[in-house]
Amino acid sequence: MENENSKSYYPFESDSEGRDNFQKKERPKRFRPKIGISMGDFNGIGIEVILKTLTDSRVLELCVPVIFGAARAFSHYKKLLNIDFTFQQHFIDDENLANSIHTQKINIVNCSSAKIEVEAGKVTTEAGACALAALEGATKAMQEGWIDALVTAPINKDNIQSETFNFPGHTEYLTEKFSVEKIKDSLMFLVHENLRVGVVTGHIPLKDIPTAVTAEKITSKLSLMLHSLEQDFGISKPKVALLGLNPHAGENGLLGSEEKDIILPVIEKFRQKKQLVYGAFPSDGFFGAKEYEKFDGILAMYHDQGLIPFKTLAFNEGINFTAGLPVVRTSPDHGTAYGIAGKNIADESSFRNALFLAIDTVKSRMDFERTSQEKNQQKQRRKEERRRNRN
Repeated sequence: MENENSKSYYPFESDSEGRDNFQKKERPKRFRPKIGISMGDFNGIGIEVILKTLTDSRVLELCVPVIFGAARAFSHYKKLLNIDFTFQQHFIDDENLANSIHTQKINIVNCSSAKIEVEAGKVTTEAGACALAALEGATKAMQEGWIDALVTAPINKDNIQSETFNFPGHTEYLTEKFSVEKIKDSLMFLVHENLRVGVVTGHIPLKDIPTAVTAEKITSKLSLMLHSLEQDFGISKPKVALLGLNPHAGENGLLGSEEKDIILPVIEKFRQKKQLVYGAFPSDGFFGAKEYEKFDGILAMYHDQGLIPFKTLAFNEGINFTAGLPVVRTSPDHGTAYGIAGKNIADESSFRNALFLAIDTVKSRMDFERTSQEKNQQKQRRKEERRRNRN
C-alpha cells in the first residue's frame, strides 16, 4: 500500500504519454477525506457490500467513513452474515453531529426514528422511506460542507418515491440539490479503469429519446465530460468519441438524419476549439472492434446504448460517477439485487471501487484547483510584466 501522500492508489488514472497527472502533486500531509455513504434499500445488497468493503483495514487509512442510515439494520446484517464490524453510533438530530464524528472509527448516523424490520429480498415501503431519510441526511451534510464526498448504495426507484423525492434516480435528485447559477446539468459517467462512458439522455422512456437528443443537450454533456476528464481524472487533453443515435450512425442519412443535422455540427464546433472530439461512430462496431480503447471518454446518446456495453465489459467492478456537480458523488453500477440479498454472496468490488474513486476524486479536485490557481497567478504575473515593459 502506497503512502496516501504519494500518487493515486487505485487504477483509474491515465498513463498516456504527454498527459498531466494531477495526483503526483503534493497534498496536505495525512489528508483523509470524510466520505459519506447513504445506506440505500436495506432489503437489498447495499448493506452487505458496505460491510464487506469497510472491514478492509486499509479503508480507515484512506478516509473517514460516515454512513447515513440505520445502525439497527447494520447490526442485523452483521449478525446474519457473521461479519466482524464495529462502529460509532450517532443521531441525525444531534446539533453537534459534525464535530462528533470519530476520525479513527467507522461512523453510522441514524437518520430515522422509525422501527427497522429487515426483510431481505422484499420490497417494502419502510425500506424506501429509510433509504430516503439516509439520502436526505447525507445530502444535508454535503450541503453543510462537513463531508467531502458521497457514495450512494442502491435504492429501489419505486419505493423511495415520495413528496420530497420525485426523481428517476440519485443523479437527478442530486443535480437539483446541488445545481448552482452556472451549473444546471450533470452527467451520468460510468467508469472502470480506462473505460469511461457518459450518456446524453438518462432515465427517460425510449420513445422520448429522439426529441431529447438536441444540439444543446449534446453540447452540455460533452462539455461536462471534457471538464471532468481534466478535473477529476487528471487528463490534460482528453480524447472523446461520440456515438451515433441511429443504426450505422444513420448511414449518411439513409437510416436517420440526427447524425448529419445534430451530432456532427456539435462535433465540428468543438473541433474548431481544438478539442479532440470524434464521431459519430456506429455503436455496435465501435465496441465490437474495441475502438473504445483509443479514447479517454465515450459519449452515448441514450442510457442502454452506453450502459449495455459498459456493464458487459465491467459488471461487478464498474462505478457510476456523477460528473459536473460541485460535489463528488459515486455509486456502484448495480442495483438492489433482491434475489441474492442476505445470502452472503454479493460481490463488493463495485462498491469498493466507488469508495476509492470518491477518495481519489476529492484529492484530484484539490490538486486541479491548486494547479489552476498557479496557472492563473502565472498568467497574471506575465500580464503585469508586459504592462511594465510597455511603460
